[in-house]
Amino acid sequence: MATPALAAAVRLDRGCFADLDAVMRIMEAAFGTAYGEAWTRSQCAGILPMAGVELTIARTEEEGEPAGFSLVRMVADESELLLLAVTPEQRRQGIGSRLLDGFVDQARDQGVRRVHLEVRDGNPATILYRNSGFVQAGRRRNYYHGEDGRRFDALTLVRDL
Repeated sequence: MATPALAAAVRLDRGCFADLDAVMRIMEAAFGTAYGEAWTRSQCAGILPMAGVELTIARTEEEGEPAGFSLVRMVADESELLLLAVTPEQRRQGIGSRLLDGFVDQARDQGVRRVHLEVRDGNPATILYRNSGFVQAGRRRNYYHGEDGRRFDALTLVRDL
């Protein structure tokens, strides 16, 4: 959960195509190339206009600069967190929790019964997800491809609302 001080210091705004440059900068800084988790610009641009897809930008109140983002897709009574990233210098300040809470709250408000996500095994964000009530429902072996050819499993996590 985000701290009250952070709640006043960060706002969540609905994102759009105009935010794509910031999304790509955040994603490159947050994911790097070692694990194969980042999406390409064309993947992000291609999914944004789809029904049920929403981009949320976390901005610092002081400067209004993007510090993180989430990309989600809602279909029927389920919602999926596609991407969540926070700039390395802004990590451990509750921004990821704020984005995750926003995703869960929005899903609940829209009558969604289950939320899910996929994360690379070993990604430190797994702790955030588990602390928020997500549990492992599956594993995809060798799903992510690192730049050095290594492969990494993906964990499928779910949370009933």
